[in-house]
Amino acid sequence: MVHNCTELHRIAHTSEDEIRRGGKATMSRMATMPPLRVRMEFLQWSTIALVIVAYILNTTHMFATAQGEQDGTVEETNSYILDKDLPKFGEPIQNLTVPVGREAVLTCVINNLQTYKVAWLRVDTQTILTIQTHVITKNHRMTIAHVEGRAWVLRIRDVKESDKGWYMCQVNTDPMRNQIGYLNVVVPPNILDYPTSTDMVVREGSNVTLKCAASGSPTPSIIWRREGNEPISAGATSLNSSTFSISRVNRLHMGAYLCIASNGIPPSVSKRVMLIVHFPPMIWIQDQLVGAALGQRLTLECQSEAYPRSINYWMKNDTIITQGKHFEPSIKEINSYKVVMKLTIKDINIVDFGTYKCVVKNSLGETDGSIKVYHIPSTTTMATSPPATTTVATTTETVLRKNYKNKIYRPSLDDYSSSSNKIMGTGDSSETWNIDGTIEKDRDHRYRDNGASFSEDQREKEAFVDTEGNSLACRHGWASERFLLAASCYILVLSMIRCR
Repeated sequence: MVHNCTELHRIAHTSEDEIRRGGKATMSRMATMPPLRVRMEFLQWSTIALVIVAYILNTTHMFATAQGEQDGTVEETNSYILDKDLPKFGEPIQNLTVPVGREAVLTCVINNLQTYKVAWLRVDTQTILTIQTHVITKNHRMTIAHVEGRAWVLRIRDVKESDKGWYMCQVNTDPMRNQIGYLNVVVPPNILDYPTSTDMVVREGSNVTLKCAASGSPTPSIIWRREGNEPISAGATSLNSSTFSISRVNRLHMGAYLCIASNGIPPSVSKRVMLIVHFPPMIWIQDQLVGAALGQRLTLECQSEAYPRSINYWMKNDTIITQGKHFEPSIKEINSYKVVMKLTIKDINIVDFGTYKCVVKNSLGETDGSIKVYHIPSTTTMATSPPATTTVATTTETVLRKNYKNKIYRPSLDDYSSSSNKIMGTGDSSETWNIDGTIEKDRDHRYRDNGASFSEDQREKEAFVDTEGNSLACRHGWASERFLLAASCYILVLSMIRCR
């Protein structure tokens, strides 16, 4: 390579000397030559000069390339020798999943650190957290520890959801060496006060929508249930949705509903939403016409439904009946809106017969139902036989209850139980609500007393009882007379035979 360069310089200098020596001669010749020949000579010499320059440049490039390859081989060898002495990571940083509020521990293991420095950084914000054993960030929840000479442990106490992200362990070599790990922070579900529904008060027949919203990581799933595991919709006890709608709400929908949020991170949480349905009072009477004898103990019964809670009492002749020696009113609550009213008459006397009313009132209305109590007279049977006559008095006391279904509609109690999912409305045109919100129309279902009808029925009943008693007495009298007549005829026939 050195020989080539020397030869190249010699050729180059030789050519320049020749050009100088022949310069004057050439110029003198060119002065005597024709113009065309001068131009030809100039082109020839220019071409020779360009060829010489190109040769010089090519030779120089070849020399530089060879020198570079030699230096690269040496540098590569030196780099390999140096890399053996540089710090190395002993193991990768483990990704962590930590519940919020707990402690996260990230460990960076470095072998052969020598005099190099170690730093922890937050990747997404490019924030330097620690250098060696010094905490740089102002976050007091972070600490750094050098363990066993080669492990650098970053601790984050009381982890928050904002701590989620990538963390880098870096060594200040040239170039820098680093590795990263991911911290995932999971958050248990939390039901938000807004837009989650609170306790609701609605009128019967309106539309209702219950809402539930929850936060957490991962995103929570929401389930609606009824307290007591009652059906929340047709054939289902739960509903997987953040919203729950009820069209044409009725009293069967009244109660507590539970919004339950869960995302696999304990604990699951729930919120209780109370749905209150307001409706005016309604009354059902099992027996609207009751017969009883004097001295008997009798109990009358009415069932009512109303919400808000109602005031319930008994009346007779526009007078409220109170607790006493003769009357004993009682009220039993079946559930939040259903009540059974009872009135016990301890010892019936003649003034106790008549019409009794059970009255129910609340802030939305008032209604009442009537029960007619009538007298069942005692019956006496006369037994007569010849020749002596003996009178035997037999008294029977019974309670006769009569339902005039053809005059006053009184549905069965089972039709209005909570399990039947049907409710009868009040008013001239009654409606039946199903749990799915549909309505069944029926004819007039008023439960009030019809005075004229009851008076007519009372007269029929008394006439029936009196006629039956008289009929029995008449039949007994005619039987006695026929017996005496037959005996007299028999004696007369025997006397006539003996006379003959």
